[in-house]
Amino acid sequence: MISLLISFVVLIVGYIVYGRVTEKIFAPDDRQTPAIAVGDGVDFVPMKTWKAFLVQLLNIAGTGPIFGALMGAVFGPVVFLWIVFGSILGGAVHDYMSGMISSRHNGASIAELSGTYLGKAAKWFMRLFSVVLLVLCGTVFVTSPAGLLNKLTPDWMNGTFWAVIILVYYLLATLLPIDKLIGKVYPIFGVLLIVMATAVMGGIIFSGGKYSIPELSLENLHPEGTPVWPYMFITVACGAVSGFHATQSPMIAKCIKSEKEGRSIFYGAMISESVIALVWAAAGVSFYGTTQLLNEALKGGASNVVYEISTGVLGVVGGVLAVAGVIICPITSGDTAFRSARLILAETFHLDQKKIKNRLLITIPLLVVGGLLTWFAMVNDDGFQTIWRYFSWSNQTLAMVALWVATAYLLKKGKYRFGSLLTALPAAFMTAVSVTYLLMAEEGFQLDQTVSYIAGSAAAAVLLIVYLIFLIKKNRSVKQ
Repeated sequence: MISLLISFVVLIVGYIVYGRVTEKIFAPDDRQTPAIAVGDGVDFVPMKTWKAFLVQLLNIAGTGPIFGALMGAVFGPVVFLWIVFGSILGGAVHDYMSGMISSRHNGASIAELSGTYLGKAAKWFMRLFSVVLLVLCGTVFVTSPAGLLNKLTPDWMNGTFWAVIILVYYLLATLLPIDKLIGKVYPIFGVLLIVMATAVMGGIIFSGGKYSIPELSLENLHPEGTPVWPYMFITVACGAVSGFHATQSPMIAKCIKSEKEGRSIFYGAMISESVIALVWAAAGVSFYGTTQLLNEALKGGASNVVYEISTGVLGVVGGVLAVAGVIICPITSGDTAFRSARLILAETFHLDQKKIKNRLLITIPLLVVGGLLTWFAMVNDDGFQTIWRYFSWSNQTLAMVALWVATAYLLKKGKYRFGSLLTALPAAFMTAVSVTYLLMAEEGFQLDQTVSYIAGSAAAAVLLIVYLIFLIKKNRSVKQ
């Protein structure tokens, strides 16, 4: 319990202190934001700060910090460290920079920013990679709520029925102006996500000793012996560091009214997501008692685990919250995933999104692909897990690229001393995570663990050395 409480405090202090450091390095000013300068009434629409914060929170969160944290908790309380320091030093910095750099470039996507700061090849790679990630994300967040609704409704309302209903909603959320549907319902659902986590945490703390939250330990408690490095860092994406957020922050960058709102909206939403992730990581281990039992429960589906914890801790009220949470929250990440994919493709093919026919031209094919992947996930026993694994790796790889983009941006802006280290260090760290996982994972090259560790570390070291050489040369030229 003490470790968890300290973790919450560190997150709050991190927002106050490191958030201000991040803000100072970026240096927001009073220039017009895209919402004001190029408002189009569809994607570029000014929002109040509190509403932009809640929309951003739900965009990046959904059930990500719930499902990912529960699966990460199988490794034991060591997951607390990754959630706390991964978020403060990496995830929140990543989200802030992704949103603010986008704002400086008229709401450009991470793909376009990659081209601006890493070159033309990076732009085309990121266009393809980002769209694939977003479609995978949208698929993941169709399958899980459709599966739960299938269990709770009459037989004729099967998983396929609910998947079609959700995809129809996605069509509306992707096409309509952001303030007409997303801007109205997201703040409500964002509050629901916070209430759900608060209620579960309160139920565990005030259970009269029925549930015991374990203290921090560096021991790997995964019952199947899965190594912490790099698997835990891939599994717990939302809640610590997530490349998916680099596709979502530009969406809200199109809606902020002042650059000075950025810390509370982008950095603050990430810290809030991490608080939610901590709650569910602690709840997973404390409710089931051991990582072995938690792991066994997760084999029946993360949605079922959320339902069991919520009803077990809070009774009928918990059941209502759980059903609402694991149905609504993933849907509200899936819809913005497809919306972001639409915006990236619109940039790529230079299609004016004021025209409804241009939005339809992009949206319909995206949803068809999402529907086919959803069908695959539902007809195969391990379809959801397979898609989730690919989503998780691509998610962290995108975070790696976004952090290097931010590093290049800071260098271009003259941050030749300590400023660019803010993003370069977490970029190198995420490089090691992503490369190591790709080399050794089941859906990767399945290489020897030692070889993968060495190669992953070497890849990060090479990029960091290139960065340092560039930094030294620039420092010398500035002094001359």
